[in-house]
Amino acid sequence: MPKKEKRILFIGDIIGEVGRNTVRKVLPGIKKRYKIDYVIANGEHLSARVGVEVEKLREMQAVGVDFFTTGNHVWREAGFEKEIGRKNMPIVRPANFLEKKPGHGFRIISTPIGKILIINLLGREGIKEKVTNPFKKADAILASQKDYDFVVVDFHAEMTSEKVAMGYHLDSHVAAVFGTHTHVPTADVRILPGGTAFVSDVGMTGPLNSVLGVKSEIIVERFLSGTGGKFEVSGDLPGVMNAVLLTLDGNNKAIDIKRIDRVVKN
Repeated sequence: MPKKEKRILFIGDIIGEVGRNTVRKVLPGIKKRYKIDYVIANGEHLSARVGVEVEKLREMQAVGVDFFTTGNHVWREAGFEKEIGRKNMPIVRPANFLEKKPGHGFRIISTPIGKILIINLLGREGIKEKVTNPFKKADAILASQKDYDFVVVDFHAEMTSEKVAMGYHLDSHVAAVFGTHTHVPTADVRILPGGTAFVSDVGMTGPLNSVLGVKSEIIVERFLSGTGGKFEVSGDLPGVMNAVLLTLDGNNKAIDIKRIDRVVKN
């Protein structure tokens, strides 16, 4: 009897209240329609603009997100450094920070569809945080871990070229490389020659009529005059959810990756 296919949904950076409400409205229906087995989301913007709050994370868990990755903004909410290392906290932070940080950069998660090694990495190009080489860090993690069924990687990076290069570097070694951080969904979903599913950027889940989630007038003024004030997340609707659906065969090989994008008007 053929082994069952496995379907993993990866949701792009969830931004503030509009992002959370959008997930709440569309995720249950998507899970049912596509028979999703496991849901991962980038959650570094779960709070009002940047950072993670435990109550917001639990809120998203309650509507169907199983696990969270993050990025360079993970520490912006006071107190989360103490929470991220707790055993019951379903989240990872980038593995390649130069300085020792609380929490885990990768986790092996036991799920109904097998043991998933989830790796979070931060790019070096255009990123202010001090990090080690993400390519070498990925190699080191894979060399050190054995007890898993398949691997997914969130590569949180600024430059498309760096993300594409990571996809080819890990091709055949992991099931999928999901690019995040720029909040702009890319149209390059594909299976690489060695069998790894790839997308340069999953996109974002938040206010559609904004500049990467921030009120457009603030960013426009910043480009016009160099001012514009403090960044504020737009509260305007519609909300958009950008996500990708990864399908693995019974042997944990990627056989399909496609975009799942939804707009919520009210």
